[in-house]
This record gives sequence, C-alpha cells and structure tokens, in this order.
Amino acid sequence: MCGIVGYTGKGNAAPALIDGLYRLEYRGYDSAGIAVEGENGIQIVKRAGRVKGLECARGLEGHAGIGHTRWATHGAPTERNAHPHAYHGIVLVHNGIIENAYTLREGCLARGETFVSDTDSEVIAHLIAAEYRGNLLEAVRAGCEKLKGSYALAVMCEKERGKIVCARKRSPLIVARSGENLLVASDLPALAGEAEAYALGEGEFALLDGDITFYDASLSPIQKVRTEFDASTELADRGGYPHFMRKEMAEIPAAMRRTREEAEKTLSLSPLYEVLCQTEYIQILGCGTAYHAGLCAKTFLEATCRLPSEACVASEYRYRDPIVPSNTLAVAVSQSGETADTIAAAELAKERGARLVAVTNSPDSSLNRMADFVLPTRAGREVAVAATKSFNAQLVALYHLSEALARAKGKPFSPLPDLSAAAEETLLRSERVENWIKSFQNARTALFIGRGADFCAALEGSLKLKEISYLPSEGYPAGELKHGTLALIEDGTPVVAVLTCARLAEKTMNAVHEAYARGAHVFLVTTFLEYAGREAVRDAVLLPPCDGLLSPVLSVIPLQMLAYFVSVARGADPDKPRNLAKSVTVE
Repeated sequence: MCGIVGYTGKGNAAPALIDGLYRLEYRGYDSAGIAVEGENGIQIVKRAGRVKGLECARGLEGHAGIGHTRWATHGAPTERNAHPHAYHGIVLVHNGIIENAYTLREGCLARGETFVSDTDSEVIAHLIAAEYRGNLLEAVRAGCEKLKGSYALAVMCEKERGKIVCARKRSPLIVARSGENLLVASDLPALAGEAEAYALGEGEFALLDGDITFYDASLSPIQKVRTEFDASTELADRGGYPHFMRKEMAEIPAAMRRTREEAEKTLSLSPLYEVLCQTEYIQILGCGTAYHAGLCAKTFLEATCRLPSEACVASEYRYRDPIVPSNTLAVAVSQSGETADTIAAAELAKERGARLVAVTNSPDSSLNRMADFVLPTRAGREVAVAATKSFNAQLVALYHLSEALARAKGKPFSPLPDLSAAAEETLLRSERVENWIKSFQNARTALFIGRGADFCAALEGSLKLKEISYLPSEGYPAGELKHGTLALIEDGTPVVAVLTCARLAEKTMNAVHEAYARGAHVFLVTTFLEYAGREAVRDAVLLPPCDGLLSPVLSVIPLQMLAYFVSVARGADPDKPRNLAKSVTVE
C-alpha cells in the first residue's frame, strides 16, 4: 500500500520524485503529492487522483524532497487527505496504519492543536513537532515511541535543510545511494538505474545527510548489508501491449520456466530436504490470489504426498488461535513478500514451532528475511494490480515443493512435466474468450464452478473478474450449486465451468445442465473435446492435455484473459482497479 519516495542530492528533487512516484503508482493512486525544500522553505503540492496531476510541480526548485502515492485507509481519497502532511515545520510521508491514532489525536486536540486532514498519518507530524528540540532524528524516534501499528516514514524539517530521516516498523522502506544522490523508496522499482540499496530492518532508523547513517531502535549506529538487485530489469515498459496485465499474461510461460529452474536448484539443497523428511503437516498461508494458489497446492499435496495439508487465509490465521502440530511446515505465499497479514501469520506459525518456507517474487522482502527457507518465484516484475503470471509461478513453485516432499517421504512420484509450452498454447487458444464478452458485459452476476482442483481455479477466475471489471461473481464447487447458488441464475446469467478431471467430469456436467436448464449462458474451460460440443455449452476453450491435479496452472489462463477483456469492455482500467493496491502492507 502507498508508495514513498525521497531524494536529497545535487540535482533537482521534483523531477526525481515525480518519476519515482510513476514507478510506484501501482502501490497507491487515490492521491499523490510531493514536498520540495527550496530557498523559501518547503513547498508542498498534492492532488487527488493519479500521479500525472503532479506534473505542474515538476519545475519546483530544490535539492531535497519527499513524495507519496496514497491508498486510502483513514479518510477519503481527497486532496486534503493526500500526503505529505505538515505541522510546525515537520513534513512527512507515511505508509502503514497507526492503530492508536484516535487517542493520540484527542491528546493533540486537548493541547489546542488543529488538524487539516482525516488521516491517521497527520498525527505523526504533530508528535514529532512536539518532540523537536533541534535534532530531527531524535524527535522522530521519540514520536515513534508513542505509535502503535505499522509505519514507514520519510521526514523532513524546515530547520534542518537537506536532511531526510527514515523510520520503519512492519512496513518496508529502502534507502539508497546513487552517485552523489541519496534516495528513499518503499519498493525497489522506484530506484531506476544503478543504486546501492539498503533495506531498513524492523525498528531501525536512517539519516540521509550527505551520506547515509543507520541506527537501531535506541539510535546506536549500525552497519547494514547492501541489497543486491538488478535495477535495469525493474523499469516498467508495456512492450507494445495496451496494458501491463495483457503483457504480463503473455509472460506466463517464461515465468513458469524460470521458476521451475529455480525450484529444481533450491529444492536440491540438503538442509531443506532434511526438514521435508521430518514434515508431517503442512499449513499454507496466503491472501487473495496467493491463498488460491495455496488451495491448489493443498489439493495436489494431499493427493500425492498423503499428508494432511491446510490452506489458510492469512488475515484470519492469527485470530483463530491456530493449532500448529509438531513437525509442521508452514509455507507463506506472497508475491511481494511484504503482505502484512501473511507476515503476521508466518510469525505466529514460527512462534508455535513450525519451520517456514517463503514463496515470494521479491528477493529481499521482509518475508524472505524471516523465513527458514526461501523458494523464489521468478515471474519478473508484475505491475498490474491483478496477479496473473505471479499466480502461475507460485503454482509451479508449490508443485515442485510437493514433489520434493513426496520424494523425502518415500512416496511414488512421477517427475513433474514442464508445462510452459502448454501454457504458450493455452494463451493462443484463450483469445477466443473475447467472443464471450456480450454475455458478461451487462450481466448482474457471474458464476465460476468446478470440482477438486478445478474449483480452486474457479475461485481465482471469479476473483479476477470481480477485481478488475467490478462485475459481482461467485466461485463455487459445482456440486454445491444446487444447495443455494442456483437461485442467482436467471435468463442470460454467465456461468463458466472448469472441467479437467476425468473422474469428476460427468458430475461437473450435471451442474452445467442444471444451470443451462434455467437460462444460463454456460462456457467451458476443459481438456475434453467431447464435453465442449454439448448442447448446454455455448462456447469452450479446449486446453492442451494435462494432469487434472496440475491443471490450474493452465485453466486459469483463459479465466485471466476473460477478466481482462470484460474489464476493458466495461470501461475499467485492468491495471489499476479501484480501491485496490498491488502490495498490501497494512492489516
């Protein structure tokens, strides 16, 4: 959530800040703003809406500044709630949620202080201003001691020119050096070009003042290890496609190939193999699309390894007082590795004795740093908010983890096939879903159904349609249709059935005929030609042959494509769906 940038150096800060915010716009785009330190003090420009609204500020003169793209939590997405926030010479940007903001705000009001926004973030500026005695770093530390919740902060002070103080708790923040310039960012893509980057640890501070000095929670100086990354690969480019989402779907086969190669290398390491030998129970933790990947993996794990497995909604996990049996392997799945709910769930699983494997797309994420083992996905940068290639890569990683677990437990297991070529073919065949648009464009609701692994794919297809086209939809087990959801079907209701498991095919087709008999427009995603031609089926995407347990890695592709085409047809932006952000770093 939210994007933070900062700059202090020899060049002009405003262009660097605005360009950095463009690269972070996927993190938050309800509003945006920058603050630039000039000869006459700190000037603030902020606007509701996208970063392009700040182009008017590109000419601001000054060599230091901070900027922010906001994803609203407290207060509506308006200009007055946009960051940066200022109070008595203290100017800051904030990512996170201050859980005791109401109490702190009441205290400030009792002292006669006034507020100009509805945000929890503005109170931080008040606290730091109240603690300021000529040393910004000490004031920030003192202010942070009063905060409960999560924060990444970049703070400036009118009385200390050229300085930026950074602080971090449960929300990622990076500082970097590029030549004579010092930079701040909430994510690596903001650091275009070569930079020497360092990730702040939990409770740490950084002072940018000609050089970078790092401090622990008590402000004792510390040394940091440089974060390695190839900044040249992080630049956003649609590559001729109309949207990032469309481009990223085209990259699914390559993402699958790279992830397969990485998994084969990582899973051959003996320490992880020893843990797998001892594993008796698996808990897979994730949110949204990552949770759906976990459901697919649970189905595959239990069928192949015959070990009890559970896919857990990470945001609920720590509040249900979970049982973590001995020899539990917790697998935390997060594209960014910064998902707050997943990190909290993983921390609890570790506290209760589980060994932790992180499945992430970000090599230096918070989740990776806390994990016992890391199983990287190599999807490359994903800009569109809706996950596509990262989901397919997560499935590949999780399937290979299952294979390694089966071998460690002495279970018979056929080598996993390389399905990247099948994914290439599926992409081509999926283009026909553009012909399905008319049934979805003006529908009141849509249904996605399947059984077993097909149900897991149906859930992800439903989520994709909802989040980027805003068409309400349900993902449902096909056998449950008659137990309630059938009431939603009326003449013309679109129903997508996923059917790849031969053992369950006729059972799924029973639900297809029930829906068709009530006027539904039924579409099929299947590996079986014989079902595609049934009278009840309006149209179908025929998938390449594939084991039904592995099929979600292919069957989800036409569902992603359908969501994309429906989103565009309904006039939505598939890259930046309303109310959503790519990296959910708040609870």
